Amino acid sequence: MAIKNRKRAAAFALIIGIGLASRILLQPGAVKAGTQADEAAVARHEYTEKIAAKYNYRFGKELPFIPSNAMTDTGEFLDPKSFPTAEYCGHCHQESHKQWRESAHSNANRVPYYLKNVALLNDSKGVEFSRHCEGCHDPISVVAGAITQGAPKKRPYDQDGVTCTVCHSIQKIDTRGTGSYVMGVPAVLVDEDGKPITRKVSDGEILAHLDRHSKAVMKDFYRTSEFCSPCHKAALPRALNDYKWQRAIFLYDEWQNSSFAKQSPLPFYVKDSVSTCQTCHMQREGLKLTDSGAKKGQLASHRWLGANTVIPKIYGFDEQATRIVQFLQNNVFNVDIFAIEHGEIIDSSSLKGIAAPLGLTSFSLTPGETITADVVIQNKGIAHSHVPEQRDMYESWVEFTVKDSAGKVLHQSGFIKPNGDLDERAHSFTNRLVNVNGGLNDLHQVWTNRVVAYNNTIQSGRSQLVRYSFIMPPAAVGPITITAMVKYRRFDQHFMDFGMGKHYEQPIVDMASKTRTIQVGDNSPVTPGPEENKEWMRWNNYGIALLDAQQYAASARAFARVAELRPDYADAYTNLAIVQIQWQRYDDARPNLEKALTLAPANARALYYRALVERNSGNMDMAIADLQKVAASFPQSRDAHRELGFSYYQFHKYDMARVEYEKVQSIDPDDLSAHYILSIVYRRLGMKDLSKEQAAMFADQKDDPTASTYAFEFLQKHTEIANEGIVWHTHELDMPSEPGKRSPKIIAPTSSSMSGGEF
Repeated sequence: MAIKNRKRAAAFALIIGIGLASRILLQPGAVKAGTQADEAAVARHEYTEKIAAKYNYRFGKELPFIPSNAMTDTGEFLDPKSFPTAEYCGHCHQESHKQWRESAHSNANRVPYYLKNVALLNDSKGVEFSRHCEGCHDPISVVAGAITQGAPKKRPYDQDGVTCTVCHSIQKIDTRGTGSYVMGVPAVLVDEDGKPITRKVSDGEILAHLDRHSKAVMKDFYRTSEFCSPCHKAALPRALNDYKWQRAIFLYDEWQNSSFAKQSPLPFYVKDSVSTCQTCHMQREGLKLTDSGAKKGQLASHRWLGANTVIPKIYGFDEQATRIVQFLQNNVFNVDIFAIEHGEIIDSSSLKGIAAPLGLTSFSLTPGETITADVVIQNKGIAHSHVPEQRDMYESWVEFTVKDSAGKVLHQSGFIKPNGDLDERAHSFTNRLVNVNGGLNDLHQVWTNRVVAYNNTIQSGRSQLVRYSFIMPPAAVGPITITAMVKYRRFDQHFMDFGMGKHYEQPIVDMASKTRTIQVGDNSPVTPGPEENKEWMRWNNYGIALLDAQQYAASARAFARVAELRPDYADAYTNLAIVQIQWQRYDDARPNLEKALTLAPANARALYYRALVERNSGNMDMAIADLQKVAASFPQSRDAHRELGFSYYQFHKYDMARVEYEKVQSIDPDDLSAHYILSIVYRRLGMKDLSKEQAAMFADQKDDPTASTYAFEFLQKHTEIANEGIVWHTHELDMPSEPGKRSPKIIAPTSSSMSGGEF
């Protein structure tokens, strides 16, 4: 009988389709079918009608879960009782369950600080707006229709957060983010025809049909980085902030553009192999408990090790805490005290007045001399920015100390104050979100955001230059040590205290550090340590950091030094060309690109930049030919397709431009240039509706030209952090730490240090 019923259900689905079946069942007087599948559909419809009667459809019935992009397979709600608990899955997956229980996924919707932040949004705007958050932090509550007025505030499934059957019931995803997944009815088994069995299934049935269990809970795209993008990429839509679309987090895009993905030719370094999100965050490890999902005694970790050091402390997850620290200290950064600058002015074109690289060069210092230490921080081990995600309340910084031979601190930047706050003049890898009132969004009130005052995060594969000036002590003090250390804690103290409702001390992790000893008088070279980069790479990282700081002459000289040390290194010449292109010296860039292509024929990175140079000179055919080669070698390169599409657009080849820009949107649905050009291209091709759609998205997502005023006025009021809004600045360690004393002159942030309405 069971087989007969399943065949009847399969035939029914083939005739009218699952979606059509759902629509028929929504009609009054629909016949209640007798099969298990039809009975489940009827029960789901009854549940949907019950929820719909009281549900707040503030943003329209066709998009019931906005501001989250989450959706269900039929558009109906899902009864939370249809989601098996994590404990149920733990019957056979003990190791996975234990690891998951200690993870950030498991605790995504029960940690106090998250609940306080969501309550702040609910109180400010209304509970329906928190679907934006809960679509990723508590997906069951969203698809169940529980995020609405009058619904229970405490739900049993909240304690499981992103539970097993959330991830393993996702049927489809895209890379828009903000919960851009399609959730289906959970099933832990399929029948012999491959149709999901949505009723409760015993452990015995699963063990008897492990192959069918695997088909029910695993899909190929679960193993891709794209699978992580629905929640590890997000935007603030107009529906949330009543303002405009703003970019929020975009870890997926950062990964996709990084050397780890090997989908773009543009990174400064090349990895040997592809690393996905799962490669780093789900590394295989040996079993301590039993788990039917293990292979050869190893399991893909369900700890999802990352950087949340607070959850393990709150709940006493000692093993998770230890593993996170190990993860954060595992070759993530390279810290290089690269140079000493003498005096206040240097000849940037020749690097005169700079002793570099330290340890490999001789130099002399005098008592009372003001020197500047150049510290280069390289993000070499993360496939996305540091710090990632909600950068406004995460906290990572550089602690820089100058000590005498007895260990006494002579100068320091990046210390923790007695109240737990970070030294406000510390160099921190963060940004500052300014709200509509011109104040700081200090409690992650992103729904009121208007602009990013500055952004000091380090992108994957890039380097950042941090400069510290201080006065050399008298010779009698003896040798001094200078130490630069990257430190991290999950949140700034203000947000942590708010989130916990009391003063709460967090773990602070020392991620990476470097120490050098210098003295008044002559300083001789020392033998490099085994952990130090080669000299050419030290210069290369310095050049990258100078490039991002818009110090073009010094950057060019650094890359020229790389070419002197490694004349066979093609990227040294490409890097020189990049500086010259950004400096708008296109003719100077061309011979360097030709040199790079002589050393590495058909090198896609050099071809890409040569195309930009040729197009600027009007050599369109050559530019298009080069970009076609790049796009063929890197079919997922949004940059290659974007520039190729623009070249076709300039040639009025609108059909070909359309193909390229649609490819860009398939990679990043929110690419601003694609919205703009496609709005024009579609109009010229007679596709008026599509043109209007793209024009509307461009209008919503483009930068607000008035937003920079908020940043400028904010930095004028906060001189203690104003230096961080300037791309090239120095931390003066002899300056008093009290705000308002010897404050630096406020300079309007450059366009590169702000991004209008994005962050």
